[in-house]
Amino acid sequence: MKVSFLKYKNDTSSYKIPKGLGMDVFEIENPEQVDNKIEELKNNKYTTIFIPSELASFSEKLINNYKYSTQLNIVITPSKK
Repeated sequence: MKVSFLKYKNDTSSYKIPKGLGMDVFEIENPEQVDNKIEELKNNKYTTIFIPSELASFSEKLINNYKYSTQLNIVITPSKK
C-alpha cells in the first residue's frame, strides 16, 4: 500500500507531520493540475491519496472517475485556515 499526500505549493499548513515523518507529500504549482497529478500517482501504484478539500474542489474527475474505484482511495481532508 502506497500512501501519498497532495497539496498546493503555497499551502504551508497542510501535511506538516506526514512530511516530517518522511511520507510522500507532493506539491503542485497550479490547482488546475490536480487531476493530472492524481492520474500520475495512480499510474505510479499509489493506492491512497489525501487531498485538502480546497484543492479537491478543483478536480473535475474526483467524483466521476474515482467514486467507486477499488484500486484507489481518495481521502478529502478539511483545509486549514
